[in-house]
Amino acid sequence: MPASQYLQSRRRIVAAGPHEIFELLSDPAMHPVIDGSGTVRASRGAAEKLVLGSTFGMDMRLGVPYRITNRVVEFEQDKLIAWRHFNGHRWRYELEPVAGGTLVTETWDASRLRYKWVLRPLGFTRSTGPNMERTLERLAAHFAPEPR
Repeated sequence: MPASQYLQSRRRIVAAGPHEIFELLSDPAMHPVIDGSGTVRASRGAAEKLVLGSTFGMDMRLGVPYRITNRVVEFEQDKLIAWRHFNGHRWRYELEPVAGGTLVTETWDASRLRYKWVLRPLGFTRSTGPNMERTLERLAAHFAPEPR
């Protein structure tokens, strides 16, 4: 399978500043609000803002309910946050101020996975890109101005 299937990114301009977006991304309780995959149900544990090295649990559902623990592996306040779980998937959000808001780049990096063979039969290599697009749509909608 091409390496690009294991490393995918999507971008979108969000009408909010990097600080506001970073505050949302660093709050695990908000992850179900923006999740475009439909798998993230709720955060587990203390409601603390994430920092480098933080671990946080999520209640998930992909056919059946399960729990997963993530660790923050990249962190630059208001610019970059990334976490991974036991199998090595890495989710990264990069924030760049631009005219009209912030360019948000979401990246799914499965290039270092221990068990890559499970991704294809489960459909992750096909569904991840569209799911990231929906996540960025939901993120943008969260910060969209209220209609008058």
